[in-house]
Parts: sequence; structure tokens; C-alpha cells
Amino acid sequence: MLRTHRAFTLIELLVVIAIIAILIALLLPAVQQAREAARRTSCKNNIKQIGLGLHNYLDSFSAFPPSYCTVPGVTTTVGGQWSVFARILPYLEQANLQSLINWGVAYSTQVNVATTRVPTYLCPSEPNDVVRINPSTGVPRDYPASYVVNFGTWKIYDPTNGSGSDGAFFPNSRMRAADFSDGMSNTLCASEAKTFTPYLRNISTDPGATPPASPSFASGLSGDGCCIGNSLQLNTGHTEWADGLCQQSGFTTTFGPNTRIPHSVGGVEYDIDFVSWREGTHATRVAYAALPARSHHEGIVQTLLVDGSVRAVSENIDLQVWRRLGTRSGGEVVGEF
Repeated sequence: MLRTHRAFTLIELLVVIAIIAILIALLLPAVQQAREAARRTSCKNNIKQIGLGLHNYLDSFSAFPPSYCTVPGVTTTVGGQWSVFARILPYLEQANLQSLINWGVAYSTQVNVATTRVPTYLCPSEPNDVVRINPSTGVPRDYPASYVVNFGTWKIYDPTNGSGSDGAFFPNSRMRAADFSDGMSNTLCASEAKTFTPYLRNISTDPGATPPASPSFASGLSGDGCCIGNSLQLNTGHTEWADGLCQQSGFTTTFGPNTRIPHSVGGVEYDIDFVSWREGTHATRVAYAALPARSHHEGIVQTLLVDGSVRAVSENIDLQVWRRLGTRSGGEVVGEF
């Protein structure tokens, strides 16, 4: 006797497909969360390694490295400022890379170094983990970094007297452990940045020593020598790990983590960094900067404290607490954060 095999009906097939779709919809967010948790852990390890590198440098030279070296009152050539990240390479198992550096020659002319990807300097959640291309020549120019050092609240550098920020780094700084009178566990050392961030620079008017009250302060300003409408450097901030200028290697606590600074050009609004004048490139202009710490992790930024510990800080942290963490000797009480 022949036995017949009943096939799936169309309705049964649709039910099976629907069940599979529901299972995928339920499981996919969990998988994505697990992957982001792994990336976040890896990011934490990266910034921890940077902290170890800085402390090994401190042990070797009795001070932390400067953001870069310059001569007060002398206009320097852009492209010559070797960064903190270049100076700690040997402590990150990158001694061979540092051996290629000629410290007396600008980083911008040593493309073989500047375009090298340093894995420790890239957050795994960073979508723009790519070499920066020189738009004029079409050849690789720099490699970005996801991590930045603390340039304090607002002021970066005064070339008339050589004074710098109230943070952990600035041009010619040589911070010793004793200089952190607020406590090394109460002072920010490094945090995160988003690579290829647009920035506004070199505005015609001095913004003054008082930090702006609102992130919208830059909306009506314009700068010089820039890429869009003579107003904005598009997608060039935090693209050069070898560059010690603050818009490449630094953050400030002017505003809290992940704060959006809006600036519109040609009807398009950008989230920008702001630098009143590139430090050291003018003999008398004081440099101020609003460079929020930013990350691709939901709701937080990873931060390195000067004592070497790593904390995930909420983007909703009180601004005054954040600013207190940014100063090395402000005398403030930080409290819990």
C-alpha cells in the first residue's frame, strides 16, 4: 500500500517563517549588546594601556610628556608638533615605530610614521577606523586616534607668557605627580573622541577667558583658511595621532561628555569641535577650545584618571563635577561621579 507524504501548506510555511523572524528579532538585540559589551571592554583595555604607557614615561622622565614642544612668543609651523601619543610609543610595544621618528622634523613630512595604524589608539566601536587621505594628492596622510588627553577647562595656551591649561597637558607642560594637588585619582588624564570630527578654528575675535555658557555659542562664528565656505574644517579633527595640537590629541571639559556643539554652513548643521586659534601658531593670540569628550558607546565615555584607573562616565554627569575633574589643582571637592 502506497503511503503519501503530506507537504507543508502555504499557511504552515508562513507560520514557520514568522516564528523564525520573531526569534531573530528577539535574539539580534541581545547579540548586538553582547558585541558592544565586548567592544566596550576592549576600549577600556586600550585606555588602560595608554595610562600604563604614561606612567612608564613618568617613571623614566619624572614627569608626564607635554602635549607638544614650542617656543613662547614664536609662531611655529603647523605640522611639527609631535604628540603625547608619539612619545609613549615604546611603552605600548611600538618602539620600532618610534625609532623611525626624527624629532627635529615635522610629523607631517614623516608620512611613513603618521599613517601607521596603532591598534591601541583605536576604539573597536569607532566606525571610521581608516587612514585619512590628502584631498590634494589623493595619497594617505595621517591615521586617526580615538583617545585624547585632558587639556583642562577652556584655555589651552598663552604664547605671550607660556602659560597653559588647568588640565593635565598643554604645550611645554612637564607635569609631575606633585603638580596634581587635587589628587591623581580626582583628575582626568584621557578620554575618548570621535575620529573625523569637523572643527571650527582661528576665529577673528578673542572669545575671552570665561568658558561659554551654552554649546550654541559657536553657531554664528566663522574661521579662516577652512574647507567649507571659509568657515569649517570638515572631517579633519582627531584624524592625526601624531599631531599634538588640541583638536587632534585633546579634549576639554568646557561641556560635558557627548555634548553636541551645533554649527551650520550652507544649511547643513554639523556637530563640531571649536578652537579659537591653533595653539603656538600665533605669537600673541591665546588659544581656547571646546572639545567635548565623545564616544560611540551608548550614554558614556571611557575616562582615564591620572592615577591610572579607568572609569566609564555618564554623559549626564553634572557639568561642575566634570569641570572639577578636568583641573589638576583647582582645590575643588569632586565627590562621587
